[in-house]
Amino acid sequence: MSGTPYIGSRISLISMSDIRYEGTLYAINPEEATVTLQNVQSFGTEDRVLNNMGMPTVPPSSVIYEFIIFRASDIKDLVICEQFTPAFQDPAIIGMGKVASEVSAQSPQQQVPPAAQQTQQQQ
Repeated sequence: MSGTPYIGSRISLISMSDIRYEGTLYAINPEEATVTLQNVQSFGTEDRVLNNMGMPTVPPSSVIYEFIIFRASDIKDLVICEQFTPAFQDPAIIGMGKVASEVSAQSPQQQVPPAAQQTQQQQ
């Protein structure tokens, strides 16, 4: 995979508000100066000393956000927790996702594609 070498890596990011986020690096947009993480969780301010801006302590959240786009100028720290390494190298691939961790209990013959499910429900 060419392009940005860290796309797909697990990232820990601390915002200028001292809130830590963890997610998978999805995109870096140099023109808009943004960093996009997917499957993001906020760990709040944890034990960091907050600046003198009167910011309240932010608790962690169990919510997993599909994605968050961060303004690069508001990122205080960014650490690669786990670098993504594809199982194979193929210059034709410009991106990939992880395999779903849950396998359906149905056999392949019993599985119905989503479009067919909608058709069946309408009948």
